[in-house]
Amino acid sequence: MKRTIRYNQGKKTVEKELVYIPARYIMAVMFTVIEILLVIGILVLLCIYVPYMYVAALLTQIFCVVKLISSDDNPDYKVPWLFFVLVLPVAGFMLYFMFYSRKHKRKYIKRLNILKDKSYVRDDSELFKELKEKNKIAYSQAKMLCDISESHLFSDTDVKYFPLGEQMWQSMLTDLEKAQKFIYMEYFIIEHGEFWDSVLNILKKKAENGVEVKIVFDDIGCMTTLPGNYAKKLRKLGIEATTFSRMRGNADNEFNNRSHRKIMVIDGVVGYTGGINIADEYINKKERFGHWKDGGIRLEGEGVWELTKLFYIDYGTNVREAPELKNYIYPECDKKGKGYIVPFGDGPAPLYTRNVSKSTIQTLLSVATDYVYMTTPYLIIDNDLCQDIENTALRGVDIRIIVPGIPDKKMVSAMTKSFYHRLIAAGVKIYEYTPGFIHSKLYLADGKYAMAGTVNLDYRSLVHHFENGVWMYDCDCIKDIETDILETLKKCDQITKSSKKPNAFQRIFRACIRIFAPLM
Repeated sequence: MKRTIRYNQGKKTVEKELVYIPARYIMAVMFTVIEILLVIGILVLLCIYVPYMYVAALLTQIFCVVKLISSDDNPDYKVPWLFFVLVLPVAGFMLYFMFYSRKHKRKYIKRLNILKDKSYVRDDSELFKELKEKNKIAYSQAKMLCDISESHLFSDTDVKYFPLGEQMWQSMLTDLEKAQKFIYMEYFIIEHGEFWDSVLNILKKKAENGVEVKIVFDDIGCMTTLPGNYAKKLRKLGIEATTFSRMRGNADNEFNNRSHRKIMVIDGVVGYTGGINIADEYINKKERFGHWKDGGIRLEGEGVWELTKLFYIDYGTNVREAPELKNYIYPECDKKGKGYIVPFGDGPAPLYTRNVSKSTIQTLLSVATDYVYMTTPYLIIDNDLCQDIENTALRGVDIRIIVPGIPDKKMVSAMTKSFYHRLIAAGVKIYEYTPGFIHSKLYLADGKYAMAGTVNLDYRSLVHHFENGVWMYDCDCIKDIETDILETLKKCDQITKSSKKPNAFQRIFRACIRIFAPLM
């Protein structure tokens, strides 16, 4: 939460914005820390005072090491955990048991499967045949993505691209005013300000007039932006609201697996997604890190169904009672649009058996023959993806990656910079957006294929969080995305081998934090 205080400084009245965390979150963190210390403390005492307990702990440590090495998980993700288990006696393997993987309750899995089964049914086999006849490469991308994300292929859905958050904001308000049946919203961050207040005013009015309004916001994402009881306040306004994965102070993986999704669905026909959260910096009404460069897309047509499904599953698994599935949330639509799209969701294992977004980006790299352009606020990737980017550049494809010139997190920026030398040596061109912070997540190959959504090039997005995006082929908006990226490049500085080299301390620091990058 943020609070503005005023105080006198000499003859002037000074305003200062203070950031504070509501008590509920502080208590949850305290309970987590206490639980960790108690568990580890008790085990250490047992090792000291109980005969052969230390031998049992040593065998457990060996078991954890063997299990880590033999698992199918990404090797980059194993390294920091092996470090903890081997370097921290007792504490290391206890942290492994508590935080390595998230265990979902049977009740959660059961409800998740029920909500999936009740979602829309679609036969897209004829559409796949049509796409295969037009372009086998596009067909193979769409087929893989639909299989691993449990999504569907759509055409006849109009797609519009917004190169700035402020442009998408105005379009959102216009569409929200037209809502007749329902409005669904899911965001990682919602913060009071001009953006959210303008949206909330419409939501209150629509709820009063009988429109179904549902909202999901991430509990940790909004830790410092909303009161701890904000969902209850919204419910008093007639808005059905819930937090995503409410913090309860459990010593498990609840700090991971957050909902980084950004979804707005209106009447099941219009949908929005992209990098834009509901806060004023995303529309440049408040400056934090220079100019905030973001982007998003608007869907109109049956392609919105997948966004509706993702929202309804996230909402339904975070409320006490499973919601009744309304028969009007997947309406038929005769909207015409050029091209093919696959809206998709992504998330952590075991809910998603493969890394959906990472696989999609790797496929874009593999099919590119001329160029691949990417924009991302963070560049913290595993060796597997890094090699794919390098290999694509080494076979002559022009790869350009745009990252922020003014970072929002210094440590994350240091991790990002630690990849510069390796990628540049392979021929990858890296640019920093000098006016400020670039937050858009765009992936474009050869001007034909594109992906837009919430997915950053970092472990948070590619491994830990719930994300969503839209793969596109032959859509008119792909040209708009390319034009925007090329215009953005004009405002960037290219990083080269001769650019300012890090000093000895920076090199050591970056090497150290790279070890823990998969956990950041």
